[in-house]
Amino acid sequence: MRVILKQDVERLGKAGDIVTVKDGYARNFLFPRGLAMIDTPANQKTLQHVFKRSWKIKDEKQRKIAMKAISEWGHIEVSVKMRVGEDGKMFGAVTSSDIAELVKEQRGIEIDRRKLLLEEPIRSIGTHQVHLKLHSDVHTIIHVNVVPILEENEELSKEQDSSTSESSSDNSEEI
Repeated sequence: MRVILKQDVERLGKAGDIVTVKDGYARNFLFPRGLAMIDTPANQKTLQHVFKRSWKIKDEKQRKIAMKAISEWGHIEVSVKMRVGEDGKMFGAVTSSDIAELVKEQRGIEIDRRKLLLEEPIRSIGTHQVHLKLHSDVHTIIHVNVVPILEENEELSKEQDSSTSESSSDNSEEI
């Protein structure tokens, strides 16, 4: 099925492009989200006269807003503390949702998690670079510092184990 894109769609095309997609993808993803419309002669005329001009103006305006935001934000760096085991492995992972929340908490900047380009969740300690795509032409990098927290429960459980073994030996003597 041929469709006309109303908005930029990653790995498919930019707004105004005419692309061929599978019927199910168009009906179940593109049309319900308002990302595309069916390619008909009437829609092509509408596209040529109305949408092209307004899309260019809207796109340029969004690009300027994104550039201004990046210049105001400056260098973005956030820290997250994650629990680690004795062997240095993290319990859990840092996802794009976590990073968006951290940026909001630590810097006061609200970011859509879908704009963060994170191929897979962060599962290691250290500093990681995560790309933030505010516009098709505007990108920046967020530095995420993952700091280890040693498991306090391990230390407490060791102390409890030693105290329970002492108390169990005390109990055996009383009987």
